[in-house]
Amino acid sequence: MRALLPFIRLFKHHWRMMLAGLLLSVATLVAGIGLLSLSGWFLSASAVAGLSLVTAQVFNYFTPGGGVRFFSMMRTVSRYGERLATHEATFRLLTRLRVWAWGKVLPLSARNMQGLRQGELLNRLVADIDTLDHLYLRLIIPMLSALILLFALFLFVAWFDVQLALILCASLLSIWLILPWIFYFLGRHPGIRLIKSRRVLRIRILEFVQGLAEISLFGAMDRFREQLRQSEAAFLNSQRAMANVMALSQATLILCHGGVMVLMLYVAASGVGDHQPPGPMLALVAFTALACIEMLMPVAGAFQHLSSCVAAAERVNELVDQPPGILFPDQTDAVVTQGALEFKDIVFSYGDQSRPVLKGIRVSIRAGEKVAILGRTGCGKSSIFSLITREWEPDSGRLLLDGTGIESYGRKALTKGLSIMSQRIYLFSGTLRDNLTLAQPDMAGFADPDEQKAAEAVNDKRLIAVLEKVGLSALTQVEDPLDLWIGEGGRQLSGGEQRRIGVARVLLRNAPLLLLDEPTEGLDKRTEREILSLLFEFAADKTVLLISHRLTGMAKMDTIYLMEDGIFRASGRHTDLLTKDAYYAGLHRQLH
Repeated sequence: MRALLPFIRLFKHHWRMMLAGLLLSVATLVAGIGLLSLSGWFLSASAVAGLSLVTAQVFNYFTPGGGVRFFSMMRTVSRYGERLATHEATFRLLTRLRVWAWGKVLPLSARNMQGLRQGELLNRLVADIDTLDHLYLRLIIPMLSALILLFALFLFVAWFDVQLALILCASLLSIWLILPWIFYFLGRHPGIRLIKSRRVLRIRILEFVQGLAEISLFGAMDRFREQLRQSEAAFLNSQRAMANVMALSQATLILCHGGVMVLMLYVAASGVGDHQPPGPMLALVAFTALACIEMLMPVAGAFQHLSSCVAAAERVNELVDQPPGILFPDQTDAVVTQGALEFKDIVFSYGDQSRPVLKGIRVSIRAGEKVAILGRTGCGKSSIFSLITREWEPDSGRLLLDGTGIESYGRKALTKGLSIMSQRIYLFSGTLRDNLTLAQPDMAGFADPDEQKAAEAVNDKRLIAVLEKVGLSALTQVEDPLDLWIGEGGRQLSGGEQRRIGVARVLLRNAPLLLLDEPTEGLDKRTEREILSLLFEFAADKTVLLISHRLTGMAKMDTIYLMEDGIFRASGRHTDLLTKDAYYAGLHRQLH
C-alpha cells in the first residue's frame, strides 16, 4: 500500500475536480435511492388511498409525482455530471502522472537504464500509469461515495424508525468493510498475473514489429509468432481468472444484499415507527433497501483493482525512485564556446563488465578541427560519444571540453554546446515545424504574445530556407509546408528525406561541437556526398567528430583515427593512411 503514496500526493493538484466528481457521485446515488423509495411509497400509498372514496379524494397525488420527476431528472443530470467530472479528473491526473514520471526518468543515465529493454520501459510509462487511473475512478470514488451515503441513509431512515436505520446501515456497513477485503485477497494474484502477462505481451509485440525485417530475413517468423500466441494465451487466461473473481464478487454481493432485503422486510413487517400496520411505509423502507444495491455494486469489485494498482505503482516506483547515475552541477558558469576535446587515459566498461571497452584512450582534438574515428562494429567508437554526451562516465581518466572537466558543465550548458546527428533520425508524430523546432529550444515561450507571433513568423522563413538548403524543396512547394503532418517515425517521408531533416536540425543549431555518428548510413553514395558536403560547409569553423565505417569525406578530415579493440592503433591524414596502413588502403580499394 505504501507504494501508492507518491501517486496519492498528486491528487492535491486536482482536488477541486475530484471533489466535484465525488459530490456528483453521491448526488447520483441519492437520486437513485430517492427515486425508487419514493416511487414504492407512492404506488403503495395510492393503492391504499384508492380503497375508499374519502381517502382517494383527499390524497395528494401531485407532490409525490413531482418528487418522482425531480429525482428522475436529478439522477440523469447528476449521472452525466459525475461521468464528466470523474473522467476529466482522471485524465488530468494521468497527464500529471505522466509528466511527473517523465520528469523523474529524464535525469536518469544509460547506466540506470542498463538491462531495461525499450518495450519494458514503454510499458511502465504507459500501461502501468494507465492502470493507476483505477485508484481514483474505481477505488476511491465508489468507496467514499458509499460511505457518505451510508451516513445520509441512516439519517433518512432514522427519521421514520431508528431501529430500522441501525439494522439497515449496520448490515450495509458490514458489507462495505468485509467484502472488498475478501475479494482483494482473492483477486490479488490474478491481478498481478494480469499486469505481468500484459507487460510480456506488449514487449513481444513491440519487439516483433520493430524487428520484423530481421525476423523475416533469418526465418524466425514461426518462432516469434508462437511466442506471441503463448503470450496472448497467458494474457487471456489472466483476464479470464480476473473476470471469474469479478463474477463471484457480484454474485456474493447480490446474495448479501438479498439477505439484507429479507431482514428489513421481516423487521419492518411489524410496523415502521408509529405506523401500525406498516402499510406504505413498509414499501418505502423495502425499496430504500433495494435501491442500495446501486452503491454496493462498485464496492465489491473496487479492491480487485487495488492489487493491480499496487503492482503497477511498485514497478513505476522502481524506475523513478532511482538516484541518477550521473549528476550535473546545479550552479555553474561553464559554457561550451569552442568544442575542443581532450581524452586523458580514458578507461571505460559497461556496468559490471570486467573487460573494458575503452583501454586508456589518450587524444586531443583542437577547436575547429575535423576528426574521424573508423573501426569495426564493437570496437568502442560509439562509447566515445556516450562519454561526451554523459550517458556514461569513464571508470578512470578525464574528459576535458574546452579545457574544463566535462563533469563541470550543467545539463543545459552541455546540451547547448553539442549538436548530434546519429544514424537513426527520430521523428515524432506531428508537423514538420514541430520536428524542426526541436533543435531550437530558445524558441519556446515569449512573455508578449505579439512578440511570440512575430518571432514565429521570422523563424518560419528560416525553417523554409533551411529545408531548401538541405534539398527538401519538394516539401516546401505545397501549401503551408511547415504544417505538413509527417506521421509517427516520419512514415510519410522517404529514408533520404528523413535523413535530410536530421541535417536541417543540425543546421538550425549553432553549437560549437558537432558529433556525427554514422550520419549517412543506408544512403546511396550521391546522397551521402551531398549530406556530408552540407554538414562540412556548415561546420567550417566548428569542431567535428565523425564516427563511420565508410570513407566518404575522409579527405576533408584533419585527422583520422583507426580504432581496434578499444584503442587507437593508427592515426593520420587520408593520404598518409593510404600509404602507411594496409587495412585502410584495402578498405579504400574495396569501397571505391
